[in-house]
Amino acid sequence: MWRCAGVFGMLLLIAGCQSTHEDLIAKGYPPAFADGFDDGCSSGRQAAGAITGGFKKDVPRYLKDAQYAEGWSDGFRQCQAMRESEDRGDYQNRYLNERDRAWQQEKDQGEARAYRSQ
Repeated sequence: MWRCAGVFGMLLLIAGCQSTHEDLIAKGYPPAFADGFDDGCSSGRQAAGAITGGFKKDVPRYLKDAQYAEGWSDGFRQCQAMRESEDRGDYQNRYLNERDRAWQQEKDQGEARAYRSQ
């Protein structure tokens, strides 16, 4: 069983090393689309407030190469939305965790009061 888990873990590790660019090409997308997607994704994350990465756009290529332009637009929209979703999730998780802690504390205090009154 441990051997199977180890093999599965190695497969996940190897699969995780493939870049988005390589993954798109492996799925049959043209290299120009994959290039545009990478640049657009970096730009979309930056537009959504990410500290790392930055705005990337090969403007002459964007204007002349429809596949690059389509990839850039897709990458920008998808990565911007994903980054914004992650930010909302972080806020919700923090808020819910604070509510859970407050509820647990209230429950523990109520239980302590009940034991003391016996």
